[in-house]
Amino acid sequence: MIEKKKLNIALAGQANVGKSVIFNHLTGLHQHIGNWPGKTIEKVEGTLFYKGYMIDVLDLPGICSLSTYSIEELISRDFIAIQRPDAVVNVVDGTVLERNLIFTLQLLELERPTVMALNMINLLKKKRIEINFQRLEKILQIPVVPVEAIYGKGIAEILEAVIGLVKIEKPFKPLKFGEEVEARIEKLIQALKDVDVPYPKRWLAIKLLEKDKEVEKLVKEKSPQKILEEAKKLQKELEEIHKHDSSFVIAAERCFLASNIAKEVIKITAPKKISFTARLDSLTSHKILGYFVMILILGIMFLTIFKFGNWLSSVLENILIGWQGSWERVFGSSILSSLIWAAIESLVALIEIALPYIVPFYFILFLLEDWGYLARIAFLVDNLMHKLGVHGKACIPMILGFGCNVPACLSCRIMETQRERFITGFLVTFIPCSAITVIIMGLVGKFLGIGWALSLYLFVFLIIFILGIIASKILPGEPTELIMSVPDYKFPHLKTVISQTWFRLEEFLFIAAPLVIISGVIIKGLYLAGWLEPIANSLSPITVQWLGLPAITGILLIFGILRKELVLVMLSVLLGTSNFAQVLNPVQILTLALVSMLYIPCIATIAALGKEFGWERALGITAFKIMFAILIAGFISKILLIFW
Repeated sequence: MIEKKKLNIALAGQANVGKSVIFNHLTGLHQHIGNWPGKTIEKVEGTLFYKGYMIDVLDLPGICSLSTYSIEELISRDFIAIQRPDAVVNVVDGTVLERNLIFTLQLLELERPTVMALNMINLLKKKRIEINFQRLEKILQIPVVPVEAIYGKGIAEILEAVIGLVKIEKPFKPLKFGEEVEARIEKLIQALKDVDVPYPKRWLAIKLLEKDKEVEKLVKEKSPQKILEEAKKLQKELEEIHKHDSSFVIAAERCFLASNIAKEVIKITAPKKISFTARLDSLTSHKILGYFVMILILGIMFLTIFKFGNWLSSVLENILIGWQGSWERVFGSSILSSLIWAAIESLVALIEIALPYIVPFYFILFLLEDWGYLARIAFLVDNLMHKLGVHGKACIPMILGFGCNVPACLSCRIMETQRERFITGFLVTFIPCSAITVIIMGLVGKFLGIGWALSLYLFVFLIIFILGIIASKILPGEPTELIMSVPDYKFPHLKTVISQTWFRLEEFLFIAAPLVIISGVIIKGLYLAGWLEPIANSLSPITVQWLGLPAITGILLIFGILRKELVLVMLSVLLGTSNFAQVLNPVQILTLALVSMLYIPCIATIAALGKEFGWERALGITAFKIMFAILIAGFISKILLIFW
């Protein structure tokens, strides 16, 4: 075999097995995050050089199986089968080897050179688990590398195993199922021998017996109808023997095989006492106490973010406060100079939002994820989320939304179906982000009291719940069940948390910065042209007659879309005072705050929606939110005037 000096390898495994840690160790800062062609699923790639080899590494999405229940699963199996990487590194959590082996068996069915990276070895001793690595390697007929990814141990050995594997072409020997299943697989392999498809014939045969719709569709396009008829006949034979659906029979065969392998290679000694992490898991997953712990942890999280954010924001504001005067002294106050300063000021405003609020938000969120707590939140809120037409994992984008709606919309990718992604993305835009929180606290909290501010939040959460129920009834389809592994608690890997925080911040700035700068220049240009007042007057039927607000606040309806974080600043400029209680009555303050909460968050959020769901849906959500905000705020205003 001619030795290649460039290798392509893919990291594959279930969620929370340490894939990202291994990927970061392998590639360092040589990483690129994009999207799969025609998909909204993240594609994470990196490059390294090792012993004369240039190795491209692809981190496939963390998935439970290689079926077609989600886009991630379809992407992963198509990449392995069609793109044919030189090797697949199957990252496995050694503490739950049997559960991970089911995925490994599916991976081996795709007949690509595979190395098993057996991670979490450092936790085996604590859990009193012993694994016979040599025996496991012999049974699976692939290299098995013990890894302690959090400490960087075993990383070089993975690369050595990959290079050794690709140097030698080893014939594939499948692990066998039961006799009656194998007999029918063999019949289908013979029937498929002349079908020209990029997938292994044995894998196609297994998938036909599993009633995989994508494979049935592919075979129908590439072969005579008689193959599908033969598959249906063999499915019925298996169902008559086992008294279960043939797809269940194949799944049961894999589980039985994984169980037998686990029995041969794993030895578990019963612990003398219940460990601290087991007690913690029992508490945080408890059907009653778990919710109190969740509220406490999330409360501390948000309090920390806003306390730290307010402090850092004021520090940055004090540092940057004199820049405009210095700019005007050097460059004057011409139209061109004012427009350039508007661009700089917009970038500065973005930094004042991103650094104090979004960075700590991401950091704490990824800290909780790496610790293992986010999966437990998803488990706790699963029943509630099902009423909204989604499942428990939707809580993660919604929590993100409190920091910024842009990354929250982008993180809807974790949902399995397009329907659930859209419902989650739609609801996320109603979550009050940090910029809206500044408006609520600075307007309602300051002048009407914290009770009214909290009442607005409760009202918006009620609206989210009602809209979620309506959306789940209108959109066709049913919510999928929550299928995700709940990882053990472990000490977070700081390097991974920091790198994930950096990549998310980079993605946010890439989307938001150009739009914020352009919108800032547009606002300044309209101000210099003297068009703000005519615009405000044209909107008076909405602002004055329906909402009961001063006419000048109509400008906020337009430019609030462009720059939500500057609404209070613009309001103080337009009204000529920062003591809003002097010029606005309590009903007007509540109405303006409610419009700000229900309105589309900002232009960067619209761009994120466009990226995730297409511009037609993004503009549809935008139009709905604008009309809905004006309608609801107007009704609430009329009701409040009766009692106030």
